[in-house]
Amino acid sequence: MAHETILVVDDEKEIRNLITIYLKNEGYKVLQAGDGEEGLRLLEENEVHLVVLDIMMPKMDGYEVTRQIRTKHHMPIIFLSAKTSDFDKVTGLVLGADDYMTKPFTPIELVARVNAQLRRFFTLNQPKVAESKSALEIGGVVINPERRTVDVYGEQIELTPKEFDILYLLASHPKKVYNVENIFQHVWADDYYEGGNTVMVHIRTLRKKLGEDKRKNKLIKTIWGVGYTFNG
Repeated sequence: MAHETILVVDDEKEIRNLITIYLKNEGYKVLQAGDGEEGLRLLEENEVHLVVLDIMMPKMDGYEVTRQIRTKHHMPIIFLSAKTSDFDKVTGLVLGADDYMTKPFTPIELVARVNAQLRRFFTLNQPKVAESKSALEIGGVVINPERRTVDVYGEQIELTPKEFDILYLLASHPKKVYNVENIFQHVWADDYYEGGNTVMVHIRTLRKKLGEDKRKNKLIKTIWGVGYTFNG
């Protein structure tokens, strides 16, 4: 039986209650919030292991909730939304969400995704800290895997968990070329399906945060037709 705590944030009470029933049957403890502000408050008052988050809510939408969560926390976030466009899905992933389900949804599938995200989180993220407690220093980039911080030429930048994992993967093996399938399998800890666009979007935003548009020396180099490599 699971013992983790799941926070469900949705302004529709019926949906919150439905999700709660299925998650509790799986053994999870469930907290409910009817809007983003209440969700953030519960997050600060409790140890939460995963967040199921709606996008369109009163007071504060799911995108802003995600931005605020990612300033302090790294637990998985699953968006559950009536928004179905690719733009909305990519926006959620870029902001730091780990998965995206559209309404209407099947509660059994949601539970399966919760199980998968928690399994990946505990098996993928925790060992990384144990494997290397020393910071990586390459060129003007300092990456601290314990604090999950990145400094570029003395300036600390804010990355989402997936952006950090991509950068750490590439920087840990400078000059080695990773294709999008390799990156997806390492960072998402899952078999590659249609992750190419997801990887490329994360690379694009990561480059922007690294300030590559301001300098000639690109830290992440594209090997056309092959993949990406760290060029620090």
